[in-house]
Amino acid sequence: MNAKPKRQHSYNQGTTLSAWREALNQIVFGSETAAGRRFDIAVIVAILLSIFVVMLDSVADFQQRYAAALLWAEWLFTGLFTLEYALRLICVRRPWLYARSFFGIVDLLSILPAYLGLLLPGAEYMLTLRILRLLRIFRVLKLSEYLEEADILVVALVNSVRKITVFLYAVLTLVVVFGSLMYVVEGPAAGFTSIPKAVYWAIVTITTVGYGDIAPKTPIGQMIASTIMIMGYGIIAVPTGIYSAELLNTRKNQYLDNRACPNCGAASHDFDAAHCKFCGHRLDE
Repeated sequence: MNAKPKRQHSYNQGTTLSAWREALNQIVFGSETAAGRRFDIAVIVAILLSIFVVMLDSVADFQQRYAAALLWAEWLFTGLFTLEYALRLICVRRPWLYARSFFGIVDLLSILPAYLGLLLPGAEYMLTLRILRLLRIFRVLKLSEYLEEADILVVALVNSVRKITVFLYAVLTLVVVFGSLMYVVEGPAAGFTSIPKAVYWAIVTITTVGYGDIAPKTPIGQMIASTIMIMGYGIIAVPTGIYSAELLNTRKNQYLDNRACPNCGAASHDFDAAHCKFCGHRLDE
């Protein structure tokens, strides 16, 4: 059996690279070699440490005691990731395509907040976006089959969008109607100072969150609230059922054989099927 060819990204296709850029490409983008694997593991460790530093910097006690050390560490990691991003652009044949790819955008977003923080204080805390770079761990640890499972989840979600959109529209209609009704029944005295405020209460109630900042006081209002709460339990199960059914269909279709029946021409049979499920004719004749 022939070995499955390696998938090559479009940004690595095109003009030939010089010897040193080709060698750098094998280290930066390849995890098959020992050097490439060590590079990827070093990057993953640096990502985890940098996220840890950003989190510590948001804690007041640590920030006051170790402000200088945290700032130094934050800029050290930012410098390293900036250098790494530059190396990735240098060692590919088509840098612009890499910059526009998913991982290229993630790599840019992992360093951009640090520089924006010089102009917009607080923007540097968005450096936690670096955690998205850990998606490369699937490639490093040879877990590419997990990415195929992720594709199934995405396809099922896309196929469920229309049904879920209709469901969300129905829920939006309900919360507007019940919110307006509660505004009329309870009024400002109970905290329902406006229809938007009452709609907010209806959303919190129908999702069974129940913050308790607003509560009905009259018997009629409490009866309406009870109705919304009971409806909420049923409503929560709807999108889950829609997505689960679509996920089952997506997974089932993935494992169907596209052999055409020689008798009726129908396809989409099970891989272990010996006869056509539509006309019963033998498939291998």
